[in-house]
Amino acid sequence: MVEWSQLPGDVLEVIARRLTTYFDVLRFRAVCSSWRSAISQRPGHLPCRFPIVPNEGFVETTCGFYLSKRTVYRLGLPENRIQTCIGSSEASDGWLIKVEEDVPEKMHLLNPLTMTQIKPLPSMFPKVLDLSDIRISELGQEHVLQYINYRPFVNSFVDAGNLYMEKVAFSSSNSSSAIDDNDAFAILTIHVSGKLAMFKSGDEKWTIIEDLRSPYDDVICFKGKFYAVDNTGRTVIVEPSASVTLTAFPVFGGDKKYLVESEGDLLLVDLYLSMGPGDDPCFDNINIDDEFYHRIDTFIVEKTVHFKVFKLYEVRQKWVELQSLGDRLLFLGDNCSFSTSACEFPGCKGNRIYFTDAFNCSNGEDDYGFKEIGVFNLEDGCIGPLASYPGYSKLFWPPPSWVSAPSAGTNGNQLEDQPACEAS
Repeated sequence: MVEWSQLPGDVLEVIARRLTTYFDVLRFRAVCSSWRSAISQRPGHLPCRFPIVPNEGFVETTCGFYLSKRTVYRLGLPENRIQTCIGSSEASDGWLIKVEEDVPEKMHLLNPLTMTQIKPLPSMFPKVLDLSDIRISELGQEHVLQYINYRPFVNSFVDAGNLYMEKVAFSSSNSSSAIDDNDAFAILTIHVSGKLAMFKSGDEKWTIIEDLRSPYDDVICFKGKFYAVDNTGRTVIVEPSASVTLTAFPVFGGDKKYLVESEGDLLLVDLYLSMGPGDDPCFDNINIDDEFYHRIDTFIVEKTVHFKVFKLYEVRQKWVELQSLGDRLLFLGDNCSFSTSACEFPGCKGNRIYFTDAFNCSNGEDDYGFKEIGVFNLEDGCIGPLASYPGYSKLFWPPPSWVSAPSAGTNGNQLEDQPACEAS
């Protein structure tokens, strides 16, 4: 039997090409010196620069965009460490976090559902996480086109990154994390005009897709194809040629559509807004926690009051409503929506939707936007703030105590190849 350390270099290269996350690369390199030398510490890079999308009346005060990738992870302790964490009621707790790496070896932590950076990091938070002693699973990715050199309204209430490109979907011919210059890629985004725009490897300018019937709400790369849904629920597949094919007829009724992949299925989540409890007779039977909206009544008038969920039946070109999500949890974010099983988070029940109100202003300086998150129960229609559900809020913030606790056996060699999570 061949020793792992004696595997041929070409075999290691094949394995390395199938690693899908940066953390997988780090763990691969930590096995032994021969594995470490078989793959670069930097797994690759995203396409770096994109031109401004044509837009009548827009002043071109930027030098274009660069593509940033953010990944949502579920962190948890392996079973052997859970058993050794005697006296800690949080040992089995999982933790959701979004990570952005914009310069080598430096990572930023963000609210998983928003673009809010967790900065400064709490004093108890470690500067280095020993990833060899933490169980990590990737739940979702988002790609964001950010301004180069100049970001207008950088201190404004609305994040500048969303003023021009509202949503981005990314596809590459290489499904691993090690993207290189020879890999074909494509980007589909929603322009502020509501139209779709596409940019492919080899292009010099964006292609505006002129099929607008209603403004588009969301885009997603699902099973290697681009899907887009407009605010009527009309759903199309966008081909690399920038042609569109109808894949599902409209679903009327809601005010905002989200596309989410869940267990290999494509779901449509329809968000309903209202002027407030009692203002709309359509929602007389919906149980709304008024406290959720109390502090923001002076800022906005529209409030999230209800959700419906549909599953795509592509052969029938139809969205079919689901009455239950089973044990699934759906997370609707500003730039990324994802799903997971409630079993991954002890104490949490399935059939729930976590969402954020984009204009929900939080009062605290150190809540990092977590007070903006709401929870919807698809079974009984109850909706309320995350803070009203202590068992659910611990998914987000603060992190479990084991994050800051030193792990047994940690040493300098284990930390040598690990990324530092810093708040600069």
